[in-house]
Amino acid sequence: MPAHIVIPARLASTRLPEKLLLRAGGKSVLQHTYEAALRATLCHGVTVAVDDPRLAQEVSDFGGQALLTDPSHPSGTDRIAEVARAVPDADPIINVQGDEPEIDPDAIDLVVTLLEQFPEAAMATVACPLREASQLSDPSCVKVVMGGVQRAIYFSRAAVPHAREGVSEALLAAEPPHYWHHLGLYAYRREFLLWFASQPPGRLEQLEKLEQLRAIEAGRAIVVGRVESAAAGIDTLADFEAFRARIEA
Repeated sequence: MPAHIVIPARLASTRLPEKLLLRAGGKSVLQHTYEAALRATLCHGVTVAVDDPRLAQEVSDFGGQALLTDPSHPSGTDRIAEVARAVPDADPIINVQGDEPEIDPDAIDLVVTLLEQFPEAAMATVACPLREASQLSDPSCVKVVMGGVQRAIYFSRAAVPHAREGVSEALLAAEPPHYWHHLGLYAYRREFLLWFASQPPGRLEQLEKLEQLRAIEAGRAIVVGRVESAAAGIDTLADFEAFRARIEA
């Protein structure tokens, strides 16, 4: 079955209200994200899962496909699962965050390829080498620890793995890397996504506030691909202004 991209889009946002409708270079943040997703070559459709008619209208205005989903969904994953139920021939389902207008289409193709290469995996995601000590100690930078076959062992906001003798520049510069910055791009097998969305949050998930730990606790395999850098997401006004400067330069 064809891979399908779903962009969960929520109008309300805590740090930057209605950020998906902010405009740079004549286009909304959401349109930039949608067009970047369209450039992936291994997917055969993009749906924006919206929670508000204003977002649905925005998608319609730029010629995209939107589905108005239940506004009470507690997470983007639940919103994506609603789209999956409405698009029964799509598998896998790719989750692209709506506030990442500079996402690399090659990274989207990578997560699709990973599920083809690793049939035992329920999910695929990506990470980039983490080289800065400030990022390692930053709880907003999610870390992933991997086993020898690109399988995720754990995700955390803490500095993991813990270096008992301290984190040196040499340790941060090591190749292959010891530390990985996890990026919020996912590919789900259809059956797994529908199961995942039906489960209550796990114990570790509730502690770390990281949904992917629900799969880890359930013993489901997550395969992780390497990318060399993280796309700049938009969380704050400063993030948006930097993005607008790059687009309009």
